[in-house]
Amino acid sequence: MTNNFEAIPNAIFHPLKSWSEQSTGNWNMLIGSGFVLLMVACILAYAFYKKIGSEDERTKQISLNSAFILLCVVILCDMIFPKEYMWQIFFLYKYSFAILAAGIYLAVRYKKDFLS
Repeated sequence: MTNNFEAIPNAIFHPLKSWSEQSTGNWNMLIGSGFVLLMVACILAYAFYKKIGSEDERTKQISLNSAFILLCVVILCDMIFPKEYMWQIFFLYKYSFAILAAGIYLAVRYKKDFLS
């Protein structure tokens, strides 16, 4: 059972490994898009965290939920991404996706709670 579970990420991400190793341009494109995604995610999360404002009884729960979503995405990415190869790149994407998910949650809650 574990062999099948470990074979799924390898089947999904091995073509990405092959593509990135074809040339340095592909490798740089993969790293560059990861950094752009990380910067967009950080700006989104920071902007909506500041828009929600200082922590009180209501906004503290929103902040804790966004941190929980961040943790869940990190754990999910740890289970999905392979650990044998390109782990630095997947480390970058793991935290980019996690911060982006937390930022999207903050944006949705801001629109729902503060703009209504």
